[in-house]
Amino acid sequence: MKKILLALYFLCHLSVVQSQEKNQEEFLDLNKNERLEWFQKLGFGMFIHFSFDSQLGIVISHSMAGASDDYLDRFVNELPKSFNPKDFSPEEIAGLARLAGMKYIVFTTKHHSGFCMWDTKTTGFNIMNTPYGKDLLAEYVDATRKAGLATGFYYSPEDFNFLYENGLQVRRQFPDPIPDDIMKPYLELAELQCMELMTQYGDIDIIFFDGGEGPLQEKCKAVVWELQPDIVVTRGAIKTPEQTLPGIVSNEPWESCITMGTQWAWKPTNEEYKSGTRLIEILIETRSKGGNLLLNMGPKPDGSLPEEQEANLREIAAWNFINYEAVENVIPWVLPNEENIWFTWRPEERTVYAILTRIPDWTRGERKEIIIRSVKATKNTEVSVLGQSGELVEYQPATDARTYYEQKEEGLYVSCVRAQRIYNNHKWHNPIVLKITNADPALAPPVVSTSPAFITSQGNHIALKGEVIKTGDAKQLKAGFQYREYAGFVEELYSDEWKETEVVEITGTGEFQIEPDISKQGREYQVRAFIDHPRLRVFGDIVRFRF
Repeated sequence: MKKILLALYFLCHLSVVQSQEKNQEEFLDLNKNERLEWFQKLGFGMFIHFSFDSQLGIVISHSMAGASDDYLDRFVNELPKSFNPKDFSPEEIAGLARLAGMKYIVFTTKHHSGFCMWDTKTTGFNIMNTPYGKDLLAEYVDATRKAGLATGFYYSPEDFNFLYENGLQVRRQFPDPIPDDIMKPYLELAELQCMELMTQYGDIDIIFFDGGEGPLQEKCKAVVWELQPDIVVTRGAIKTPEQTLPGIVSNEPWESCITMGTQWAWKPTNEEYKSGTRLIEILIETRSKGGNLLLNMGPKPDGSLPEEQEANLREIAAWNFINYEAVENVIPWVLPNEENIWFTWRPEERTVYAILTRIPDWTRGERKEIIIRSVKATKNTEVSVLGQSGELVEYQPATDARTYYEQKEEGLYVSCVRAQRIYNNHKWHNPIVLKITNADPALAPPVVSTSPAFITSQGNHIALKGEVIKTGDAKQLKAGFQYREYAGFVEELYSDEWKETEVVEITGTGEFQIEPDISKQGREYQVRAFIDHPRLRVFGDIVRFRF
């Protein structure tokens, strides 16, 4: 196999180098448009962070940076000797992913530590030299394909073990360039490993490059596109926000990678998991804004899934079993949401899905009235609740389970009942979905962007700045800002308390600014502009600033 790989290396090396030379001044992106469209339709995937340091329940790889020589020696030479993921069951994981509505899985072939989870000839720092002694990556690939899911690899071009072996400080960013006599074999290592990954496991659908921006990452991208032209490169070629979601809709492909808790790899103690409901809300928001959600799992050292993670995934599976069509093969509506009502859209069927979130106390059999201002019914419109027949509320024979609607000037009025029994105690905390067929947009919404904030000339006030890009179908608008203290990298998705500025009158496109009374200096904030249309509010993207 190694001879075949080396032959392939020399055959394709010239064209790879030529491709890099042509693109050395620009970001290399050879993703095919049809493959990006395919990727966008997948919508929901599973990320798996797993390596030999999962035994310690610590951050994956990064504990090596700044570590003592004693720590690094034991980390590299001793810790792999006790790594035995004997209970890793890729078949069960793939089956659970499919049940939850996921269409693809991305597995960590090699994280920054340099430890390879496959049978590689490039380094002895790999899964074969552990008590497990088998190619775990091959097992993952086979099981994922058998489950009918797209197969993805995570690969880090960075390699802390290589740096350690070559006497360099273990770190991600170097103040000075790595010497040429070390950089050359560093590039060759990454190149040969990518060649192994692209030639030993058949067609790979997706690859996620993490780190090594510059020559390392560009080399890896060139290799994988040379050997597998149909592969989709996500990080490294498209936007992949981490632990956050964009504030606005994007028609360009993007993928947000999110942890269930605060850590990518398994964290046995001091972990704070998001609820299943919050994860479902994140999935809904992602799909409403046109993106993919890559939701992370971190197996335990023996390879089994932590109970909390499996429980969350099964709660998502229950919601997906009922409401799958609201998040599969959909695109954004004319706007992502009206407050806590989120939308997806199937234009070929003229079907809108209005996803009702943040109603945790909706009693089974209770009727609620919903006003939807961006949707206009037609003479052929039908409105239903996904998963429900509209004919029965169990044990409540006198309760009318039907869904009614009426189109009025100010919006579509929907009256519906939560009829389906999901849990034994009749409670269900998760979103209900309205399916609205043969519908049209009721308005042309305005578009606003959030500009970077700046300190005023007086030096003691912050000015928030935005721009009206489109006024939509309204002649007069009001514009303002919402802001909040930045909660932190992981905590942002828990934060929901925005403060609001005064508003200003807007009669056309152009810039506007407001100086709010922000008293806490030395803090980092998030801000988003908004426009109040006569029917609803539209937001711009979220921008961070420090005051």
